Amino acid sequence: MTFATVLPLARRAFGVVLCGVALTLALAVLVPALLGFQRYVITSGSMTGTYDRGSLVFDRVVPTTSLREGDVITFRPPGQAGLVTHRVVAIKVVREQRVFTTKGDANRTTDMWGPLTLHDAKQARVAFHVPYLGFGIAALSDRKLRMVVIGLPALLIAVSTLAGLWRDTSPERRASRPA
Repeated sequence: MTFATVLPLARRAFGVVLCGVALTLALAVLVPALLGFQRYVITSGSMTGTYDRGSLVFDRVVPTTSLREGDVITFRPPGQAGLVTHRVVAIKVVREQRVFTTKGDANRTTDMWGPLTLHDAKQARVAFHVPYLGFGIAALSDRKLRMVVIGLPALLIAVSTLAGLWRDTSPERRASRPA
């Protein structure tokens, strides 16, 4: 095999791999969303062992009354800017309201914000997760990387199309065509 025959095969293989990765990411994000799941990327190590850093968790919104001890929920703790995915370790009723105590599986103690009152009638509960896929989703939140991921294939398609047009209109090609 010569370099001239290997290069197109390598380019085609790279394109197939790139398309496969893009399709996998798209399916992992779009299909669960169409089925009513919310997705969150695990960014800390507080749930390590259950959901490692970089995992993509898919939550289903359920009535708060259906939550039980042992469920893993994604919520915004009081006084915190971001969302947290932790396990419900205790549920008590205080003044006719359910109060939840949460804890990360890798943490030694319960969460510092103490018992949590969920004021909404519905709450996101983890249904399943995909390990490490969250790294790809998190990377796409960076604008520059997203432009490369979208722009590079578009540029390759444009260059390939222009090269094909250039080959078709070259003087040698026109001379070899029957009149």
